[in-house]
Amino acid sequence: MDDLPALLPDLLNPPDFAHLEPAVRAIHKPRVLLLYGSLRTRSYSRLLIEEAARLLDFMGAETRIFDPRDLPVTNTVPPDHPKVQELRNLSVWSEAQVWCSPEMHGAITGVMKNQIDWIPLELGAVRPTQGRVLAVMQVSGGSQSFNAVNTLRLLGRWMRMVTIPNQSSVAKAYEQFDESGRMLPSPYYDRVVDVMEELLRFTWLLRDRTAYLVDRYSERKASQRHDLLRL
Repeated sequence: MDDLPALLPDLLNPPDFAHLEPAVRAIHKPRVLLLYGSLRTRSYSRLLIEEAARLLDFMGAETRIFDPRDLPVTNTVPPDHPKVQELRNLSVWSEAQVWCSPEMHGAITGVMKNQIDWIPLELGAVRPTQGRVLAVMQVSGGSQSFNAVNTLRLLGRWMRMVTIPNQSSVAKAYEQFDESGRMLPSPYYDRVVDVMEELLRFTWLLRDRTAYLVDRYSERKASQRHDLLRL
């Protein structure tokens, strides 16, 4: 503690704890982007995402589902490609996201990873994922597994997102949907409802506080050093 005063000049105006309670609260519907990880005609990750979107809409959110078809492999085209811009704009628009991937060879699919790889940590002064709330889900063709959701959690942390504690893993997904693509009543369906409720609760709590939550000492220090060099 004796060395602390020497560090104080570098703290550079630490965050004001009064900002924990925002002066103005947003009143628009929570904005949620949903991503799925399969291009199959009957894609169970897409069907699960569509079911999640219905629940979120019913609970009062505004949802957008990104269609990953025609999204090029990462870095094979310039970032001004229309599908890349669509995905990045939706990520900036969102306050929360839902990611759902099939489990393939014990991990997420390339389709899922490709979408995440196209969303950078920074776009100039804009951060398309930082501070967004995230829910993760997976579908499996066999017995229940958690490899895909664990990988999605790792990626969410890397993208500086607030990943909620609850998650959904649907085993034998081919048995969980009817011919029209609607999810059948089951404990798996109940868990999806739980996850969407929790996602919205975290979104309501955090969306007005994002600027406070993502403020970092190291970034404030780097910003001040940059400003001094410009003088």
